[in-house]
Amino acid sequence: MKLTVSDVMTRTVVSVNGFAPFKDIVRRMQEYRVSAVPVVDEDDIVLGIISEGDLILKEDADLEGEPRFLDGARRRQDRSKAVGRIASELMTAPAITIGPDATLAEAARLMHRRAVKRLPVVDPADESILGIVSRSDLLKVFLRDDEEIAREVREDVIHRTLWIDPSTIRILVRDGVVTMEGQVEHRSLRSILERLVLSCEGVVGVDNRLTYVPDDTVPPTHLPFPWISSVSRADR
Repeated sequence: MKLTVSDVMTRTVVSVNGFAPFKDIVRRMQEYRVSAVPVVDEDDIVLGIISEGDLILKEDADLEGEPRFLDGARRRQDRSKAVGRIASELMTAPAITIGPDATLAEAARLMHRRAVKRLPVVDPADESILGIVSRSDLLKVFLRDDEEIAREVREDVIHRTLWIDPSTIRILVRDGVVTMEGQVEHRSLRSILERLVLSCEGVVGVDNRLTYVPDDTVPPTHLPFPWISSVSRADR
């Protein structure tokens, strides 16, 4: 069964309200050893998120002073944060969030696409915060035991999904790399099996050594053409 964000997220969330002073935010990050904190309202609705990167702008002397005419949107935002004093002035808003039932792959794609290192996890019903998921949380899946991965490949992928006798395919997993040996009925089945195994949680790669009997991905070449029949009749 596919893991979801709720399976790996951190449920104890260190958060601040919009009026939290700069130094209090730094203290909380240091105390709880976190690199970012969500900013929430009185109903635990996520308003934004503050990272160490937002706070460190305070040290950049080039960002002091009023916004300049040639400043781009990102530069103006950085200047605003550099002079910010409370959470609502320091946070990046709106926060990019995700639901607890999202898959780890969906979370990873969202982090990559939006260039963020963590996502507040919110309740789909009322948008209140449930936890937070980071890149390191998503990587935990690669700590799965090799034998556990092998068992999933044999029982869930080969047997239950493709209805193949597991005894006909040898599965060996080492450090997350799955080696498959044996014979399948068609070449296309070989590719399908490889894709399904790659989608299993914790699989680092696949060494596909499977052989096949006929190649059902190539159209047959022995079909007669109409003009061949005509020529044959003319030659008679």
